[in-house]
Amino acid sequence: MSPRLTLLTDFGTRDGYVGAMKGVMADVAPGVALDDISHAVEAGDVEGAALTLERYWDRYPPGTVHLVVVDPGVGTERRGLAVEAAGRLLVLPDNGVVTRVITSASRWQAVALENQEFLGPDRSSTFHGRDVFAPAAAHLARGLDLKLLGPAVDDPVLVPLPPSPIRRDDESLQGQVIGIDRFGNLSTNLPGHCLEGPVEVEVDGRRISPAISYGEVEKGALLALVNSDQRVEVAAREASAARLLGVEKGAPVRLIRLTDGGDEAS
Repeated sequence: MSPRLTLLTDFGTRDGYVGAMKGVMADVAPGVALDDISHAVEAGDVEGAALTLERYWDRYPPGTVHLVVVDPGVGTERRGLAVEAAGRLLVLPDNGVVTRVITSASRWQAVALENQEFLGPDRSSTFHGRDVFAPAAAHLARGLDLKLLGPAVDDPVLVPLPPSPIRRDDESLQGQVIGIDRFGNLSTNLPGHCLEGPVEVEVDGRRISPAISYGEVEKGALLALVNSDQRVEVAAREASAARLLGVEKGAPVRLIRLTDGGDEAS
């Protein structure tokens, strides 16, 4: 099987930055398959990039190299990392973007990107994606041993994850919105199994009933369902739930358990 690289950035596609990185990788590792995941992460949104990375990193086969460049600290003393987890390799800045990978992997190892032999010769202080991360990722895709890139790291930066939902005295669960996708769907930290039984989801004072799929409700109607990440999602059919509700990431969400008669349990 030929080696494979994936690429996730906040660069957009207008200015040629992604092309510069791809050029470096093509020069170091010609013939390597390269998958663009997205270049539309919100600028500097490390937590959003971590959530995006969580969705795909372990769905690729072992040996895949995932390159992530969402790097508001470029040019500072923050480290560059190469990480191995569950047989996959990741190259990224040490700013917390790897948090969800490390917290879900049973075992992992990481090194700092310090071996100059495998980095670009002329490094810009503003474009480590091209000059540090791209060459390191390409060398890994060619089969380079992770440990040759630099010394071991056992304290990667981790961003705080949303706390677990809080159970209230009335048996409701208090959670929050952890992400909003391009459709305006609200992903929450409530696990999907919470929608079992008679329940409603409350966001900004609005009570929302669960459904299995978007097509079960009328166009523009709100619904709660289990999304592909196995989390509770609040959505609107063919509309933006975020816009309809006027909420942003971090907004509180409450799961309310009902009695058989449809009233709130007390």
